[in-house]
Amino acid sequence: MGTDPTPSTIRTDPVVEIRQLQKLFKKTAKPAIETLTMVIRPGKVTGLVGPDGAGKTTLLRLLAGLLHPTSGTVRVMGLDPITDAEKVRSIIGYMPQKFGLYEDLTVLENLELYAALRNVVGERRESDFSRLLAFTDLKTFTERRAGKLSGGMKQKLGLACTLLGTPQILLLDEASVGVDPISRRELWRMVQVLVDGGLAVVWSTAYLDEAELCAEVLLLHEGRLLFDGPPSQLTDRVKGRCRLIRDISGSRRQVLSRVLRCGSVMDGVVQGRNVRILLKKGSEEADLSQVDLGASARIDVGAARFEDGFIDILGGGPGGDSVLAEHIPRVPHAAEVVIEARALTKRFGDFTAADHIDFSVHGGEIFGLLGPNGAGKSTTFKMMCGLLVPTSGIATVMGIDLKRSASEARQRIGYMAQKFSLYGSLTVRQNLLFFAGIYGLQGDRKREAIDQMIRVFAFEPLVNVIADTLPLGFKQRLALACAVMHEPPILFLDEPTSGVDPITRREFWTHINGVVEKGVTVMVTTHFMDEAEYCDRIGLVYRGKLIAAGTPDELKEKAARPGLEDPTMEDAFIELVQGYSA
Repeated sequence: MGTDPTPSTIRTDPVVEIRQLQKLFKKTAKPAIETLTMVIRPGKVTGLVGPDGAGKTTLLRLLAGLLHPTSGTVRVMGLDPITDAEKVRSIIGYMPQKFGLYEDLTVLENLELYAALRNVVGERRESDFSRLLAFTDLKTFTERRAGKLSGGMKQKLGLACTLLGTPQILLLDEASVGVDPISRRELWRMVQVLVDGGLAVVWSTAYLDEAELCAEVLLLHEGRLLFDGPPSQLTDRVKGRCRLIRDISGSRRQVLSRVLRCGSVMDGVVQGRNVRILLKKGSEEADLSQVDLGASARIDVGAARFEDGFIDILGGGPGGDSVLAEHIPRVPHAAEVVIEARALTKRFGDFTAADHIDFSVHGGEIFGLLGPNGAGKSTTFKMMCGLLVPTSGIATVMGIDLKRSASEARQRIGYMAQKFSLYGSLTVRQNLLFFAGIYGLQGDRKREAIDQMIRVFAFEPLVNVIADTLPLGFKQRLALACAVMHEPPILFLDEPTSGVDPITRREFWTHINGVVEKGVTVMVTTHFMDEAEYCDRIGLVYRGKLIAAGTPDELKEKAARPGLEDPTMEDAFIELVQGYSA
């Protein structure tokens, strides 16, 4: 990575001041932002976190002058973003969730376009291009079309375009969503260099490990500010209340479901071979003695994390029982192989995206397919779904060869795409009707399946709402409902929780764990390494090859070294990929 592209003029006074800010939208009962008062200081990363619909994006758009406040004041370097819009635009760099790169333009052409939009011309433009291409390590990719870049490289190009004109305040709305752990760390290092040069950065993120690295954190919920301070203060709320259930002899998923029914437990997750729980304030650990954890299980005190404080201040997780699982019939797989890849290969011209990949997945198992952006993970996943035809090798689902009988195999599969793939111009009910037809449901069964999905996912107030207008969490619920309504024995989930908040992600994994306990087989991709811990086994793909496979704990053990004796799943991902590159 290159050097700091910003001047080192360090201010100490606030660069953003907000007083009694409120934002109301028509047709909504609650304010999107409610009586918010806060300041943002330079030379710091201020993290912006909260559940879906908390008001994070609305706040960033108010700071950028893209929305008018209903009441209250916003001042950016003493300027009003509305009445002083032109001046404010010159000092703010705003990178929205879906940054508008033109995928048919090259890296250089995108930079030229954004330079023109920001009125960066002449020698200044050439100087900015030189600095930013060096800073983002994109100098050797200037002639590559943006659509051909990996997810991490696209985010770097978006950041470079945002930094044109040398802004003093950087607003990043979930800049790292959909990129792998290595790219996320690179983006973070780049932003930290900018901060060291005096920039003020506001970073909205769904990754709470990123928020934990911020100097200050703002936690919004339903438009209100619940927390404002260093991340450590939120973590301190839950010190002494975290437990690890170790040496579980039976199903970790069943143990998690049981402990989440216990009145003293407010949250829990699977963590490799263990289950990690958060006790309610003032609760007694003795309550856990009433829970069947298995004869060999023991309970240890665990270290508190920022995510525990986040869940605590929001009142706890969603619980451990899945209404969806209650309506899914048991799948009689026994333990046979139901998904298999043998020497699976895919070439695009001279480029080999997947190279002789082998793995198998047993019935009732969660198999995670991980890898950096551009490594061949998505190509492999799409071949296993029957969406891409292999160049060579064999992909089978329940013994059906996907190359010869893809349509037959797809009837046994529920597929949830990486990006929202439903029909945005249709309502919730119309999407359910359409996918019921796609999966061959007819008559009473079709009506019953649609009504059941509406009940299970609490769509009753939303059945006539256009899908594109739904909050992200509800879009993902609708996508999952469409994938499972025909009760498939196998689910393919491609980054099913990308961009959603930790509580919504827990809700998704409650459903996934529940249906797997009914015998459904799940193959999943994710960039959230805490989600990878739920997998029974993981395959790590890099440069088109399967470079490592095993349980989450086996991969962590492979990555352990002096100085990294107890690696996290993210550490293991990075160590194994970088070790293969060395």
